[in-house]
Amino acid sequence: MLENITQAQLKAMTCDELTALSEEIREKITSTVFKNGGHLSSNLGMVELTVALHYVFDFPDDKLIFDVGHQCYTHKLLSGRYQNFDTLRQKGGLSGFPKREESLFDCYNTGHAGTSVSAALGIAKARDIKGENYNVIAVIGDGSFNNGLVYEAFNSLRLLNTNILLILNDNGMSIAPTVGSMHEYLEILSDDFAHNQKRERHAKIFERFGFKYDGVYDGNDLPVMIEKLKEVKERLKTESVILHIVTKKGKGYSFCEENPEATHGIAIPKSESVESEYSDVLGATLIDIAAKNPKITAVTAAMTSSLGLAGFFERYPTRSFDIGICEEHATILCAAMASCGLKPYYAVYSTFLQRSFDEIIIDICSQNLPVTLCIDRAGVSGADGETHQGVFDLSFLTMVPNLTIAVPKDVDEFKKFLYFSAQFDGPLAIRYPRAGRRVFSSSAPIELGKWEELVSGDGKYAVLACGERAITHALAAAEELYKKGIHIKVVNARFVKPLDDEMLSSMPEKYIVTIEDNVKLGGFGTMVDAFFADSDKIIKNIAFPDQFIPQGSVGELMDDYGVNGKAIVQAIKQYENR
Repeated sequence: MLENITQAQLKAMTCDELTALSEEIREKITSTVFKNGGHLSSNLGMVELTVALHYVFDFPDDKLIFDVGHQCYTHKLLSGRYQNFDTLRQKGGLSGFPKREESLFDCYNTGHAGTSVSAALGIAKARDIKGENYNVIAVIGDGSFNNGLVYEAFNSLRLLNTNILLILNDNGMSIAPTVGSMHEYLEILSDDFAHNQKRERHAKIFERFGFKYDGVYDGNDLPVMIEKLKEVKERLKTESVILHIVTKKGKGYSFCEENPEATHGIAIPKSESVESEYSDVLGATLIDIAAKNPKITAVTAAMTSSLGLAGFFERYPTRSFDIGICEEHATILCAAMASCGLKPYYAVYSTFLQRSFDEIIIDICSQNLPVTLCIDRAGVSGADGETHQGVFDLSFLTMVPNLTIAVPKDVDEFKKFLYFSAQFDGPLAIRYPRAGRRVFSSSAPIELGKWEELVSGDGKYAVLACGERAITHALAAAEELYKKGIHIKVVNARFVKPLDDEMLSSMPEKYIVTIEDNVKLGGFGTMVDAFFADSDKIIKNIAFPDQFIPQGSVGELMDDYGVNGKAIVQAIKQYENR
């Protein structure tokens, strides 16, 4: 039924046929995610709502925007992408997020939380200005509903004078359980009140912004969703509506229903040997540091378990703060706590740290406050694609005064950096990938701005490697070149800022290669270039190009873009032939 379904065929189905279609969709999503990895529980909870949306509205003429976007799998299956669905999140395959380049049914690319209302208003206003006639629908979860950007958009609804449908999918979860006052407010609305007047009184906050509130409905009840969406579709001709529904994250798969946080994202089993995940080391080490220092606090933006902090939150609940998907707020919260003598650690994925750029500059660094940024998933992160590749943090952080930037070579050195950070009295960023695949035998003590020589060369060639992945490739290249009689120096450039000026100044090597898991512009290599600008050194920077990096495994992407040992070997061989 699902394989070749068209929009016309779907609209001609009976309710029983649509229910059967929904179960087929669940089976397809589940089997694909367990094979390819991806977001499972969020998509299982969205099946009936998405089927109802496709039944009632006319896509792609009508426009559908998913907040965050990782819950769009049913939408993809119903919009002509079944045949390619097995390629989900694979190199060259379907994206795990909406993507305009992929289908006309995807009208706006999303990947971060809180953007859908602004996007819907912009699309609706473009429709009005151009004199076109279609509906604009944004689907947002209660986790994203915490994000401040949503309320900036709300505040402009009357100003923009346009009509949209905002579907609030309330499942009590983002990745972790949703927190905050707005979530508590939504729980009040979701309660089965004996008197509707009480609910209507609480719902007036949305009407103050210009929305008509309508709720609460069972988003997993397909007939209810179809009838309600038909009604709301008519109302959109004259007003904007918030439709508040409640769904079950992981619906239809009992394990997911019982473990929605654990099954939010499913990882593909790896054949490589993983020594330890950096997040595990973060959690365990911070617990130990906090036992000795009562000023240690930990902050996360709705990703407590993913960042390894569940144990810390359990051990030190009064010093632990999950403030929801509010990265800017988290940054200022840390800055303010540090201004009063505390020692905050803000754990965040690299791709989400981008949202805090202004606050890092003004609130943390301009005040020179001792906040430690623990930047997880730094570098290419793989299958989630362009919106989640953590390849920009070095570039936008290196320009900020007062900020020290550290990049450990393995999980052992990461642990040492955390102990170093406890005594460090200034802004510090520590970036690291997800998995620690190698523990190096060398273990020099951490000194501010001092690098570590891992392999001695013959004074002609040096490779300055930044981070575990880069160092692994540098050592592999050194071994290959050694077999050919070429001895290169390999340096663990574990501080990107400050650079090790003393080592750089005393380097006899004329030919230098830098390698990093970051984009080239503004990264580690360009800092080395600037240092040697007035010298006769010949430098080759190996990094990702000035473009957005698509989905694929980490290994595939590093090979495709030449951020690997082979590129180092080629560069050294070219120097040899000069």
